[in-house]
Amino acid sequence: MELLDGRKVADELLDTLKIEVESLQQKNISPKLVVILVGDNAASLSYIKQKRKACERTGILWEQINYEESVTTEELIGKIEELNKRDDVHGILVQLPIPQQIFVPDVLKAIEPKKDVDGFTAYNIGKMFLSPDFEDLPPCTPAGVIKMLDYYKINVEGMDAVIVGASNIVGKPLTTMLLNRGATTTTCHIKTKDLKSHTLRADLLCVAVGKRNLITEDMVKEGVIVVDIGTNRKEDGKLCGDTDFENVSKKASYITPVPGGVGPMTVACLMENTVKAAKRLNQIN
Repeated sequence: MELLDGRKVADELLDTLKIEVESLQQKNISPKLVVILVGDNAASLSYIKQKRKACERTGILWEQINYEESVTTEELIGKIEELNKRDDVHGILVQLPIPQQIFVPDVLKAIEPKKDVDGFTAYNIGKMFLSPDFEDLPPCTPAGVIKMLDYYKINVEGMDAVIVGASNIVGKPLTTMLLNRGATTTTCHIKTKDLKSHTLRADLLCVAVGKRNLITEDMVKEGVIVVDIGTNRKEDGKLCGDTDFENVSKKASYITPVPGGVGPMTVACLMENTVKAAKRLNQIN
């Protein structure tokens, strides 16, 4: 069994991006990410801290706009439209989740697709269906999974890939990206009958549900590659994924740890998308 060390891969990517940012700065282009935070959700604050640290490490400029939970959809859209027009802003990110009174689709739709570094707009998601060549600003977590598999020279072509979780942020785009690379994909979700019958077939199993110990040793075959995207907290406060790591790892050929697997890759790919956006907005190939 070999660990898919997301922290190591992310560190190397961030080092590369730092050099790229320095090169852009010499051309008077300073990549800038603006993050909009609504309320003070503990998980959101933790994620934002990680993103800010990655910006500092790579030299990407950071701007954070905070709103009270009482903010309206119209106020948020007004701010986004203002940021769309600013030439010094290359990436706009609305930290999710946001309070229920805000209509998320309208907020995401307001972001200029060329500045949509989270890759959540219909335009950027839709382009991904065409081919890998059009994955210009892909959602960061699926992009991180693909980049990690590439780093470890895992060719998914012809593999049976099973994705457990069908969210717009992870499951659906990851299914598309694996399909683009020649995998035979099955997407499972909360209404899937007999989940085990699907997971047992998987050469590559990606789990993104947020349910501790959802995947147990008897649900996977020998030699499976496991990418655990879930984030849960144990009773002692420590992070864990969606798989029973201790026992599933006995059968796996590769497996991601939680923490230290997909999480750091998500943040690194957000930085990569911000640099890509800055280059494209300034017409640099």
